[in-house]
Amino acid sequence: MPVRQMKESSEQHLVIKTHLQNHAKKVPRAIQNGKGPPLLPQQEPPHNQTSPPNRNKGRRRGRGGRKFDQGDVLMRPSCRPCTVVDTNTANGSVENGNMNGGCDIDMGYPTSSKSLSFTPRPGYGQVGTKCIVKANHFFAELPDKDLNHYDVTITPEVSSKPVNRSIIAELVRLYKESDLGMRLPAYDGRKSLYTAGAFPFTWREFKIKLVDEDDRVNCPKREREYKVVIKFVARANLHHLGQFLAGKRADAPQEALQILDIVLRELSSKRFCPIGRSFFSPDIRTPQRLGEGLESWCGFYQSIRPTQMGLSLNIDMASAAFIEPLPVVDFVGQLLGKDVLSRQLSDADRIKIKKALRGVKVEVTHRGTFRRKYRVSGLTSQPTRELVFPVDENSTMKSVVEYFQEMYGFTIKYTHLPCLQVGNQKKANYLPMEACKIVEGQRYTKRLNEKQITALLKVTCQRPRDRENDILRTVQHNAYDRDPYAKEFGINISEKLATVEARILPAPWLKYHESGKEKNCLPQVGQWNMMNKKMINGMTVSNWACINFSRSVQDSVAHTFCNELAQMCQVSGMEFNPEPVIPIYNAKPEQVEKALKHVCHVSTNKTKGKELELLLALLPDNNGSLYGDLKRICETELGIISQCCLTKHVFRITKQYLANVSLKINVKMGGRNTVLVDAVSCRIPLVSDIPTIIFGADVTHPENGEDSSPSIAAVVASQDWPEVTKYAGLVCAQTQRQELIQDLYKTWHDPVRGIVSGGMIRDLLVSFRKATGQKPLRIIFYRDGVSEGQFYQVLLYELDAIRKACASLEPNYQPPVTFIIVQKRHHTRLFANNHRDRNSTDKSGNILPGTVVDTKICHPTEFDFYLCSHAGIQGTSRPAHYHVLWDENNFTADGIQSLTNNLCYTYARCTRSVSVVPPAYYAHLAAFRARFYMEPDLQENGSSGGGSAAGHGGSKATRAAGDCGVKPLPALKENVKRVMFYC
Repeated sequence: MPVRQMKESSEQHLVIKTHLQNHAKKVPRAIQNGKGPPLLPQQEPPHNQTSPPNRNKGRRRGRGGRKFDQGDVLMRPSCRPCTVVDTNTANGSVENGNMNGGCDIDMGYPTSSKSLSFTPRPGYGQVGTKCIVKANHFFAELPDKDLNHYDVTITPEVSSKPVNRSIIAELVRLYKESDLGMRLPAYDGRKSLYTAGAFPFTWREFKIKLVDEDDRVNCPKREREYKVVIKFVARANLHHLGQFLAGKRADAPQEALQILDIVLRELSSKRFCPIGRSFFSPDIRTPQRLGEGLESWCGFYQSIRPTQMGLSLNIDMASAAFIEPLPVVDFVGQLLGKDVLSRQLSDADRIKIKKALRGVKVEVTHRGTFRRKYRVSGLTSQPTRELVFPVDENSTMKSVVEYFQEMYGFTIKYTHLPCLQVGNQKKANYLPMEACKIVEGQRYTKRLNEKQITALLKVTCQRPRDRENDILRTVQHNAYDRDPYAKEFGINISEKLATVEARILPAPWLKYHESGKEKNCLPQVGQWNMMNKKMINGMTVSNWACINFSRSVQDSVAHTFCNELAQMCQVSGMEFNPEPVIPIYNAKPEQVEKALKHVCHVSTNKTKGKELELLLALLPDNNGSLYGDLKRICETELGIISQCCLTKHVFRITKQYLANVSLKINVKMGGRNTVLVDAVSCRIPLVSDIPTIIFGADVTHPENGEDSSPSIAAVVASQDWPEVTKYAGLVCAQTQRQELIQDLYKTWHDPVRGIVSGGMIRDLLVSFRKATGQKPLRIIFYRDGVSEGQFYQVLLYELDAIRKACASLEPNYQPPVTFIIVQKRHHTRLFANNHRDRNSTDKSGNILPGTVVDTKICHPTEFDFYLCSHAGIQGTSRPAHYHVLWDENNFTADGIQSLTNNLCYTYARCTRSVSVVPPAYYAHLAAFRARFYMEPDLQENGSSGGGSAAGHGGSKATRAAGDCGVKPLPALKENVKRVMFYC
């Protein structure tokens, strides 16, 4: 069949405009009847459709490095080839374009977000058993006063928010009753000041003097003088906010909301240690030690939110790691886990201390009540006893030990320890460790180790009733009714949790194989088991081997474990050879590559050329980089499907564990464990009627401090219909901290074929067509990890990329799209109305799985809902928040809520419903798996390419990446493309 070339017209790449609100509500006639050209890759004629870069504004989110919302994101072309993960056989995989030629990705931009409005709520859901839940939202009465915005300019400029606040506090103390007209302003710590009612001026200059706490030695305390200019900017219109809350306006007046948020944070900013939107204090609850000089502080999160019930103050408990305010010598002892007072430090010890203390603020303790503070810039390479420095212009040298004895009468005892360096490199000062103490209230921003994470989770893990009580105590302690700023602005806060109507959606029936005793299964309280059931599509494993990397696991123990696992796979419905092709091979973790290649070679020889289908790997419980190295080598170099098992499970074999491992093995081999009965019966609205593809997408960002690592984008898509159970995926490295997925659609120039189209969406659409024999006529796109500040730009950019990908495959091919944001990093918690009612809670005391809320605490006009689709295990369950930004498929509230809840029962790796819809979950897993593929040495050392990380793509991949600043991920081997995120 000849390839049909696309016409060059304005219809080829559609953009989102207001008139597209109803675009594609009806499926085009050629698509409805299934006719038209087959959905296969085709060459495009040359065209120039690039648009100028665009600056997008968003807000930075929370702590950690996994999600990051940029303030200014510069959109740039990139040329990273994608790594394909396909659930089909090797001969049905999607071909990537040849990246050897020049790269010119089409990064066309749709119209401004001002012309775009999100999908309005189509109504409220009715399905399910009605119940009442409580939410950690507190009603806030809208003030009736005028809110005024003033610009603040402080000269000389100050970068510290606390110092800025001190300056304005002094200004208010001096001038409130005179020049400020008795107004009590709220200040954001930077450039903005807000009042309820106007100042008696539109412009005024003040001079403020502050005592400098960090005066030098032997000098009287100095006063620093600042010039403060306050200038009227605008008056915030609360009428618009009232209309928005009443559902009469679509756009939220962000400035008014921001002012109210700052007002309610003003007093807490003075009382507690503010970090992001949370406040922490050691007085809220006794800090708990986390190890290595860290401790956990408890605090609370606070944010004002517009909801259907009006303004709502969202309060939640929070915990964070802080550096323990210890004498530096004690901190170093805890950090190293050994006595440092009598032992010499090794070079490794010095490096660890330097990394831990760099940037940390310390105060001197050798001068009595005078506690000057310094920020540590480094560590001396010599011990204190060897350090000398010039004391005058004649370069007279004096030792640090002599100086402190003569100047302060302070005898340095531990002269074998290095000194702290403070100040800049040109003029660094030496401070003995024993003369310094770490200043209280410094949050630890580096990565926690496993023990610290475990200790922090123990602190944060609270039963729902305890968390609810702590939230209520926090609201009472904050006493918003006595808050002078809340009073000044006329804001009244309720002290009662919001009572919300909810519904419990029914669990879906699951289909298993006809040969099992139980052919269908109805989960109870979000879980079920594999007893009396067989996988609906059990696969065959004939050639497998086992490597034991754990020294504590004897051969007999390993053999017993492998035998038990093989039996469980057989019982569950697989055809699994009970014996490995070669005896269990013992290897050292540091020789992982050598061991893997040896087993692969010996197994292939033993089976006369047949490839190894599965490798079991027994790993130590604390295996460092072994797991990541094993996955990288197996999946990018050797092409071996692997299943890792920890030592603790090998010694303590349970049927539940073996059953879960067998589920993972089956899907890795291309099988399916279970499907929805409604899917098989074609009874899922807007999914079963026409071929529908469901996407999941996520972007993960490097941890704080990892300046050389790129962000990783992952997109997965269903590859079976009507079952919607199997998924294939793509992963790509992209510019660090870039939340928009850059490679959804791209074009590049091929020397032979000319302009070629590609990208994640296009390749997955083709993969679906090859797997099912049908082309997708409907798209449902679940997008994870986007904050509210980036809704517009993500929708504009990524929906446009979806349209371009579709248009590049066939003329006029534009299947209707539903675009849904999935959020887990929010602070809404739902509690049972009566904790004693066992019929309304699960075993952990949490609300029942299937609980959905789309009223009262949800958006005033837009299409969103909270869904707790899982049963709690420990702590307080966090519902997922789904926000339907764009819906051309006309889903009802019941339709999208039921579909989302039912999909949560199809997660392939366990027999429980999960907390996030599986395609989004798989995308999240795929993005994290891809981090193991980056070359360790270059990831450690960094590069000059603006956040690049190396792959194993060879010279071609390196050249292509070098042009665009981020090196590509290595290509996966054909037989493991389908299993990356199931591992």
